[in-house]
Amino acid sequence: MERLTGPSPLRGSNGIAFGPDGLLYVAEYLAGRIRTVDVHTGEVSVLIGADGPLQSPDDLAFDADGNLYVVDLAPGLVWRRTPAGELSVVAEGIRNPNGICCLGNRLFVNEMAFAGRVLEIGAGEPAVLAEGLMLGNAMQAGPDGRLYFPHMFPGSVHRVGPDGGEPELFADELPQTVAVRFDRNGVLHVLLVDENGTIVRIDGDRRTTIATGVPGLDNAAFSADNRMFVSSFASAGITEVLPDGTTREIVPHGFAGPYGVAVDDDGKVHTADHYRIDRALLPFAHGLAASGDQLHFTSQYGQTGTYDRISGSLRMREVALNHPLGIAVRPDGAVVIAESGAGRVLAITVDDTVEVLAEGLGRPAGVAVDAEGRCYVSDEEHGAVHRLEDGKPVAVAEGLSAPQGLAIADGRPVVVESGRRRLIALGPEPRVLAEDLPVVPPRDPQPALMVHDLPGVPRPFAGLATGPDGALYLAGNAEGSILRF
Repeated sequence: MERLTGPSPLRGSNGIAFGPDGLLYVAEYLAGRIRTVDVHTGEVSVLIGADGPLQSPDDLAFDADGNLYVVDLAPGLVWRRTPAGELSVVAEGIRNPNGICCLGNRLFVNEMAFAGRVLEIGAGEPAVLAEGLMLGNAMQAGPDGRLYFPHMFPGSVHRVGPDGGEPELFADELPQTVAVRFDRNGVLHVLLVDENGTIVRIDGDRRTTIATGVPGLDNAAFSADNRMFVSSFASAGITEVLPDGTTREIVPHGFAGPYGVAVDDDGKVHTADHYRIDRALLPFAHGLAASGDQLHFTSQYGQTGTYDRISGSLRMREVALNHPLGIAVRPDGAVVIAESGAGRVLAITVDDTVEVLAEGLGRPAGVAVDAEGRCYVSDEEHGAVHRLEDGKPVAVAEGLSAPQGLAIADGRPVVVESGRRRLIALGPEPRVLAEDLPVVPPRDPQPALMVHDLPGVPRPFAGLATGPDGALYLAGNAEGSILRF
């Protein structure tokens, strides 16, 4: 075994804020963790681990007394962590809580929802300060004491007083505004969601655009000495943005998953990492298969598409499937898909005709096709791997714990048994090829896949692929790595 990439220090970096101790606190939405970063050394430490109560922390803020507040998007909660380390829920029932800020000891939250709200969280029911947000996100109190918040689409910044009133448009023509942050001199920095990692500085009537090169910017924080640091939901890591617009890496970028892995005929390894396919910003890819210059992918939110990695063109094949996961390519060019939520295996031909290959399965996860065109499928719910024969599943292996990624090696199906973290070659005499794999076992409780008509938290999926050299490639989704066997 060898690691083609090392473990990722951060598994996606979302909300960030400096604490009273001078450390940078980071919310990892997909991993369900809070970490701290020493921006002087790059050292990363765990504050709240994946085994803690948070499901999908998205943003965080400190009040004047040093209490840390965290929004937990999927379950609609706001948490407080005291300086002594005590955790408690201070608000619940909020639709997709996302942006959060403190003004002294007053706490404000907005909703990343259609017709979202800006709320003040207090002892009783939340007070509504503003309504009609088109997907709220990271917000902050400005030097004038008002709350500045984005409408992500089409992209604008608004402000409202901390006691409510009529919201005011402050700046528009800022496409896909994801965060607003003031530096220590009161200059507003607006982060945009794009491939270039664009930041727009607004100083009075003057606008300055910076291209950081960090795709999928999520948030920013300014240190006590006014140094700017940014996070990325897509490529994780922490990056310092210097006054001249150049950047310095503090925590290396890495995978949020990864989920799917594929190897093309030239032996190049490709990844589907929820927000990216390889380096391209293409949410929300999970399963992946390669044929020629094309990468075929699934999204757990219902889409299947084909991405041409040379031209960069994207062709959607189906957009309303029920939680599709694994994907493979048949010798005739059709893609085979495990439609997990419907208990089916489908094929989509080159002319986009959909065929049902099998149904009545539990929760199909991985699919693989051998050289003769025979299709295999792993059933995560029933703990089995089947070969499809005339539309009927024939058991190849049973008694497995949450089998997921599936590939063919030396003519035999090989499966990732995520529940026991093993890699198993199946057949008349099954053989364990590797143990203690860095893959995520089934999570309980599992955060909601969809929340208020928007993507929530994807289910873990450890993809597996075979290269032209016969080696196996695994998505090490518990540590953010690609492993080769």
